Amino acid sequence: ATAAVMVTQDSLLNVCLDAKHHKTEPGPEGQLYGQCVLWKDNACCTANTSLEAHRDRSYLYNFNWDHCGVMPEKCKRHFIQDTCLYECSPNLGPWIDQADTSWRKERIRDVPLCREDCEQWWEDCQDAVTCKVNWHKGWNWTTGTNQCPKGAMCQRFKFVFPTAAALCEQIWSGSYRYTSHHRGSGRCVQMWFDPTQGNPNVIVAQYYA
Repeated sequence: ATAAVMVTQDSLLNVCLDAKHHKTEPGPEGQLYGQCVLWKDNACCTANTSLEAHRDRSYLYNFNWDHCGVMPEKCKRHFIQDTCLYECSPNLGPWIDQADTSWRKERIRDVPLCREDCEQWWEDCQDAVTCKVNWHKGWNWTTGTNQCPKGAMCQRFKFVFPTAAALCEQIWSGSYRYTSHHRGSGRCVQMWFDPTQGNPNVIVAQYYA
């Protein structure tokens, strides 16, 4: 039984999602761009994907951050980091779930996000403006990029997402879970870390696997 448990555990560790832009398996990527550089030693994203993650309306998903006016830079960096984690991290195996969409076979669900990462995201984005709670669906895509659906009102994040937990858990339909765990606890995934200290999410994945 122990051997079987080990096999299952290993299949959750150091893996890439089966999704639109992910590599089939993780490995070193010397030329990762900008905020994605944290994963260069072992990444599920290519250099090109990491570059596109920093662009407004990049070809990755044609997603427009500025759908209710320009998103402030201090807020946008959290969304770029969120994209880098999603595209590049090989440590999300325990939270991979089936997805039945045309553009990906797998998604992440309930990734336990460190409290500081979630609260800083909310703090830096509270004055940004949006018209939707769940950014995964319900947009008007007729122009080829996402626009607010008819009748949706643009409001500040702090009204759309009254708490940090609301932002992290609702914006990508449950991809993340807000936790009270702190960075470095080994119990929560960090969107931000110092790569010279190694990737802290490796032991987190092992713990949950």
